[in-house]
Amino acid sequence: MRWLTLYARSRQVPASLAVMVISTVAVWALARDGGEAPGDPRMPVLVLATGVMAASIGLSGQDLALDRTASIRWVPRRAAHVLLAGAVVAAALLTVRTSGQPLATTSFVVRDSAGLMGLAALGATLSGGQYAWTLPFAWLSFAFFAPLPTSEPMRVATWMLLPPGSTTGTCTALVLAITGTVSYAVAGPNASVRFPRSASFRRPTGE
Repeated sequence: MRWLTLYARSRQVPASLAVMVISTVAVWALARDGGEAPGDPRMPVLVLATGVMAASIGLSGQDLALDRTASIRWVPRRAAHVLLAGAVVAAALLTVRTSGQPLATTSFVVRDSAGLMGLAALGATLSGGQYAWTLPFAWLSFAFFAPLPTSEPMRVATWMLLPPGSTTGTCTALVLAITGTVSYAVAGPNASVRFPRSASFRRPTGE
């Protein structure tokens, strides 16, 4: 239990949870005031992406050497981290739905949270935890401003906004979730992205 507490603190889990709660409450307030058109998927997708980007910061710690030590079974821990983070992001929005606000269906929330979390995990593998948010953010930005999908490639590109019964949306999300989770679990965060060293640890010149 002590290991889990230290792990959560090192991965900035409390701060990530705070961002998730704030974004979810904001969506609930907007939906309650009629700020969202019925059936519009953009608002629930936005809150899911915000939660995923907040959680993605914790996909690497400040000690990358520790993240890669062979003395710890990192593969199942990393996979569990990604899956649990995606589940928490989905649960936050589904909790709002219990208040009677028709934000999105359960299948829509599960699909998008899984796909977006897979994107974040893939971003951590490629760029490290500090920049893991850039991949889901870039895809979200494109999907929001892309023209209406009239071809299969465009439907894949805008998968997160497709209706929950869309085969293209489900398959794309599943591929992203599996690819991101497996790559992050096996390879871990990108070791080339390092945290800056504190000046107190620098060796004096002349030694």
